[in-house]
Amino acid sequence: AVAEGPDRLPADKNTQEVLCGKLRVLEADLTKITTLIEFSAHLVSISSEERTIFITFKTFEEIWKFTTYNKMGFLRHSLESLLLDQEFWLNTLDHEDSGIEVSIKEENLNIMYKGFLMQEGNKGYHRPLQWHIMHRMNGKKSFLSFNHLKKVICTISAVGICEAVKAYDGNGPDELSFEAGDHIIILGLLVNCFEWFMGKLERTGDTGLIKTSLVKATDSLCESNEIFLKEEDRKIFNVEQEKIKKETIAFLKKTCQSDVDTVYKLGKLSHCVCVLRMSLFKLNLKITPLLREMKEPNRDETALDSSELQTDSESTETESPQEIPHFTVCSEKGGTSPDGHHSLLSFLGSCDYRPEFQLLYCAYPEFLLLHFEGHSDEEELVAYLGAARETARKKRMSWAQSRICFLLGQLCAGRSKFSQARVYYEEALSVPRDHFSDMPLLSALYSNLALIYLTQKNMEKYFALSERFAALLMAVCDCLSGSEEPEVLKFALKKAILSRNKPAEARLCLLLAKLHLKLGEDMSAVPFIERLLILADEMPGVCDTIRSHGFLLLARLYNDHHLTHLAESSARHVSSAVADCLCSISLLLENAQELYGVDIPTQVASCLTRAAALACAGMEPSLAHAHALCLSWLYQKHGMPNRAVHYMCSLLEHTSASRLSQQDTSAALIWLAWLLICGLQHRAALDVLDAVLSTLPEHCTTQLEGVVYNMRAIALRHAGNIKQAAESFRAAAEVCEEFEDRHNWATALANFGFLCLQVKAKRLAEEHLTQAVELFSEVEDEGHELSFVAVLLELGKLFVSQGFCEKGKICYEWALLIAILCDNSESQLQATRRLCHLYGEVCPDEAQCIIYNEHQLNLLRQTGDITLEGEILEKISQLYLSLGTEKANRTALDYTKRSLGIFIDLGKKRKEAHGWLQAGKIYHILKQSELVELYVQVAQDIALSTGDTAFILELLEASGDVFFNSTQDREKAVCFYRDRALPIAVKSGNVRSQLRLCNKLTELLLQLGQYGEALEYAQTALDISITLADRLNERVAFHRLATLYHCLSQFEMAEHHYLKALSLCPSPLQFDEEALYYVRVYQTLGDIIFYDLKDPYDAAGYYHLALAAAMDLGNKKSQLELCTRLATIYHNFLRDRELSLHFYQRARAFAVDLNIRRINLAPDQSFRTTAPYKITASQATR
Repeated sequence: AVAEGPDRLPADKNTQEVLCGKLRVLEADLTKITTLIEFSAHLVSISSEERTIFITFKTFEEIWKFTTYNKMGFLRHSLESLLLDQEFWLNTLDHEDSGIEVSIKEENLNIMYKGFLMQEGNKGYHRPLQWHIMHRMNGKKSFLSFNHLKKVICTISAVGICEAVKAYDGNGPDELSFEAGDHIIILGLLVNCFEWFMGKLERTGDTGLIKTSLVKATDSLCESNEIFLKEEDRKIFNVEQEKIKKETIAFLKKTCQSDVDTVYKLGKLSHCVCVLRMSLFKLNLKITPLLREMKEPNRDETALDSSELQTDSESTETESPQEIPHFTVCSEKGGTSPDGHHSLLSFLGSCDYRPEFQLLYCAYPEFLLLHFEGHSDEEELVAYLGAARETARKKRMSWAQSRICFLLGQLCAGRSKFSQARVYYEEALSVPRDHFSDMPLLSALYSNLALIYLTQKNMEKYFALSERFAALLMAVCDCLSGSEEPEVLKFALKKAILSRNKPAEARLCLLLAKLHLKLGEDMSAVPFIERLLILADEMPGVCDTIRSHGFLLLARLYNDHHLTHLAESSARHVSSAVADCLCSISLLLENAQELYGVDIPTQVASCLTRAAALACAGMEPSLAHAHALCLSWLYQKHGMPNRAVHYMCSLLEHTSASRLSQQDTSAALIWLAWLLICGLQHRAALDVLDAVLSTLPEHCTTQLEGVVYNMRAIALRHAGNIKQAAESFRAAAEVCEEFEDRHNWATALANFGFLCLQVKAKRLAEEHLTQAVELFSEVEDEGHELSFVAVLLELGKLFVSQGFCEKGKICYEWALLIAILCDNSESQLQATRRLCHLYGEVCPDEAQCIIYNEHQLNLLRQTGDITLEGEILEKISQLYLSLGTEKANRTALDYTKRSLGIFIDLGKKRKEAHGWLQAGKIYHILKQSELVELYVQVAQDIALSTGDTAFILELLEASGDVFFNSTQDREKAVCFYRDRALPIAVKSGNVRSQLRLCNKLTELLLQLGQYGEALEYAQTALDISITLADRLNERVAFHRLATLYHCLSQFEMAEHHYLKALSLCPSPLQFDEEALYYVRVYQTLGDIIFYDLKDPYDAAGYYHLALAAAMDLGNKKSQLELCTRLATIYHNFLRDRELSLHFYQRARAFAVDLNIRRINLAPDQSFRTTAPYKITASQATR
């Protein structure tokens, strides 16, 4: 569910419904969800009704990863990006806590977790989750023995001073000797789950390792949750934040305002729907001080950021290069120089750590290459170092001896001579000295020696030495040289986890992450950083300093390994420093096209706002400028110009001209003016533009002046000041002409064409738009394509409105080609829609209309607009259906089913019901009767589920129309009309529907020969028509009643109703169809009177009226038939030979014209006027 605000309250119903709609779409096409792959989950299904996503896991590691990502908030953020629209982040910018609330069924997860453990044969599934995290960290299953577990006595870490409880004599130079009662200062942290800690004897100042069990607390001892030591670097890894920060700001400025002060705007503004409300007085107050500074003649044109004025001490300070000592290795036969060992021993004999030793501890091959020369192979070097070691031992140069032993140990270990290496390492540790002061050397010795013990499966010594190494890690800053083996550190981490010592666990995760990064093993560092960040959430206030940096580093590592969704989620957590926020923005921008299909996603807005809030009063001008510019650009792009204006006004109000360059200031003001125009605040925009004009040089024309004139003209045009707008457009065009700027010149001409269209000067508009098209077609530079497309579409529309469809088609197709060339989906959609309208409405061409609608369908799939995609599928189905072939009908059925699937996914019940019904209709056309009733029934069920009476009535009537408008199974329509739809229409009081249904039932029952029942509905239709004063339906009702009475052989009633129908016809006649109606009705009346009522005199009168109407219509065939009837009556019944001859001669003349050879004047005594109705009824029941 969507939640808003810090209290995470449920969002409004519409927002929740949008979320369900997105889930329905994904429910139908699970391939669109690629996010969960990065979260190590396998998608099973989606239930949009329950708002539930069902997932599964294949391994324990996948569960561990998934739960980790969920704890860190990544899952929630990723689902938000997937299910929420871009506008959501702008609408909730003031409520950072808004988003999707995700819950996981922990019981099911635990069942799966235990199941995996039992499958692996691990009966200890009851152990806490922290125990098994190590599976993820090292890929191995290793457990500590009970002897080591039982020493875990408490979970606290301590700092301060402790007291020795008994005397202890150190066994080596790394251990501290002391007496009972001595006060010992804790160096770093005393972690009680470890056997040793590093301390300093208060009375002598000596340092070394002390057993935790030999001390007790004093009043000066206090508990500590710190994971950092004093003066320790609080970053895991250094990122070039300042460089990234500057690049990010530059990118935002370039994207959001790259051409506002150089390229003319096209002033259609058809998208503007929001009206701003801003006081001109307040606006003037905000920009007046800025304009006053811009007019100052001595103003420095270049604005400098405070960051640019500061010098980077790290970049300016250069260390003087120290001379690197070189040692010549000589063979024993050649002899050694007397000074050879002395210089080496002097170099390695320092008791304290020197930077030159770092290479020795972390990368001994490079150290050897850098300092030693003259040897032909490694054996000579080993012999040389062995001799140096012996010399150092004899001269009691302990530190030189230790370092040479370490180097020899490294050489042996590198050749897999582990036993020999162990001897050298142990000697390096045991060389007599007062105390061990070179902590990086001690760290390297502990680590390498412990690894050899582990390799040789000497677990007792491995555990003992690992304990010492853990104490060193808790006490010494940056003691890791990079040569350490991570496996040794993991021993300490396991112990911290088992003892539930979170501060120790956090510190060890930090050190392991640092070590892996030093070793270049980026992805191996990731799980430790993830765990560190989880612990940071569980220990508020302890790890706050590293939290933001950790998320930033994690995002960068994810991004480097193409885990874009995880990188995006991690970047959104960064919030502690301005530079961190901008680095997170940089990451979001890197993946914007891949994740969102845009250059700048709206998720950037919250990061920018946080950066601005952190900078506050001391915000750099470039950041303030980028912040306001980007947010205003995003709000304007998403149709919120009021918020966009707010940010630009805030920038201009709080920024002096001295802090921004002249170009940036002018561009900001012009951008503000454009936003005001988009918000229909034309007067305010004119004030800003006039103010900018007043700051420009008076006797020197600039391109900026043309930009202002063009925008000013757009504002004047929309304000209704046509004359001044024309003058400004002309001035803008003259500036372009002076600078030979074809792009802007074309835009100015196009804008003038739009102005002409506004005042209905179509010929002048055509002239200027055509000139603009010519200029655009000559422009070779990029960046003008969208304006070119807009002008072509407007010119094409003008041509089509004037009846020049071919010219309009050329413009539309040209626009489409350019839009395809520049790969702009929105412009392609606009051009394609125009072509669809052209071929669908103006110049009907089903084939072309289908082609362009299918292209529009492909474009909509790219944009992800599912609703429009469904509607276009419907439209294409109708187009194929209109072709009338069996193949086209089957294609129409396929498109109907695809649209039906979309409407089902979107939960649009009405569209879904119509889709089922349309599919049933097509099956009826294809004569697959067994499926028709099924689809029609489903359509009715869907309609009933809406509970909307009007819609149910509409659909039931449409269901009947499927059979009514067909030539087969027409009698099935009666059930829908009479038994289902009509009772609902009567009950709901829908009189219009009753009238329509009664008319349809009358027509249908008449054709089925059920005259008595049809008469009832025809009378009802007549009554309703009279009540509604609907003369047309009243005439239709009288006509149908007359027909029914005629069929029932009630000829007097038929004559009466026919005459009533004729009396309702309009006078004078307006259309030929009305005259034809008179012909047919009067002829029918004549036939009834003559053949059925046997009254030739009255029949002649009706025939005369019918003949007059036929003569008025000019219908020769009707005149021939009527003249023949009249000739027959006058010849055989009325005995008027003169009139008989007259009508006979007229009939002969029409017969000659119609190529009819013979006219029969004998009366047909067997003719029955009701015969056609009886034939129709028999055919309908057949």
